Amino acid sequence: MMNKLILGRYMPGDSIIHRMDSRAKLLASFYFIGIIFLANNWQTYLLMAVFTIVAILLSKVDLNFFLRGVKPLIWLILFTVALQIFFTRGGAVYWEWGVFSITEFGLTNGIFIFCRFVLIIFMSTLLTLTTPPLELSDAIEYLLRPLKAIRFPVHEVSLMLSIALRFVPTLMDETEKIMNAQRARGVDFGEGSLVQKMKAVVPLLIPLFVSSFNRAEDLATAMEARGYQGGEGRTKYRVLHWHMRDTIALVAFILLTVALVFFRS
Repeated sequence: MMNKLILGRYMPGDSIIHRMDSRAKLLASFYFIGIIFLANNWQTYLLMAVFTIVAILLSKVDLNFFLRGVKPLIWLILFTVALQIFFTRGGAVYWEWGVFSITEFGLTNGIFIFCRFVLIIFMSTLLTLTTPPLELSDAIEYLLRPLKAIRFPVHEVSLMLSIALRFVPTLMDETEKIMNAQRARGVDFGEGSLVQKMKAVVPLLIPLFVSSFNRAEDLATAMEARGYQGGEGRTKYRVLHWHMRDTIALVAFILLTVALVFFRS
C-alpha cells in the first residue's frame, strides 16, 4: 500500500537519536552509505546489520515499522537482485540457459546486494523518522554553506530538498486516496495483463498532477503572505547545537569503518 511508505515521514520522540544534532545525523547517514560498499563478506554485512539494528533500537522506533516500510520498494530490490543473480558468473554453476545462469558468485552477490539495499533504506528512513524537516533543511544549508563562495544558492537548494522530502509521504497519501476513489468506481488495479495495469494507472496521473500543482500554489501563497524573500538576512528561530553525543556517534562510525577494513576479504 502507498501509505506504508515511511521514507520522508517524521515520528516525534525523545530518544537519544531524536536528540542528536541534525548535522551529525545527516553526516552519519551519508557516511554509512559510503562505507557500506566496504562490506564484501558475511562478517562485514553482519556487522553492518547489527550496527543498524542497534541504531534503530536506540531511536525507540518499532523494528516492524521499518520492515513494513520496505515493502513498497521490495519489487525494485528484487529486480536488482535478480539481475545480479542471473548475469554474474563465477564459481560453481547451478543452472544455465542461454545468457542466463545461476552461479555461486551470482547467488552470493545477489544476497549481498539485497542486504545492502535494505540497510541503506533502514538508515535513510531512520534519518527522516527522527529529524524534523525544518532541522534537516537547516543541516543541509549549514553543510553546503562553503559553496556560497562560488555564489551557489545554498538556502534555496536546501529549501527545495526539504520541501520535496516532506511532500513524498503527502503525495503517497494523495495517491492512495485517488486509488480508493477509483476502486469505488469499479477500477481494479491488480488484475489483467501488464499493459492493462499500466492503462489503469493513467487515470491516477491527471488528478495527482492537479493536486500537486494546487498544493505547490498554496505553499507559494503561504510563503509570500509571510514575507519570504529568500535566505539573505534571515535569522534562525531554531539554532542547531552540537553536543558530545554527536561526536560520540561519529566516532562510532569511524570505529565501524576500522572494523569493516579489518574483517574484509
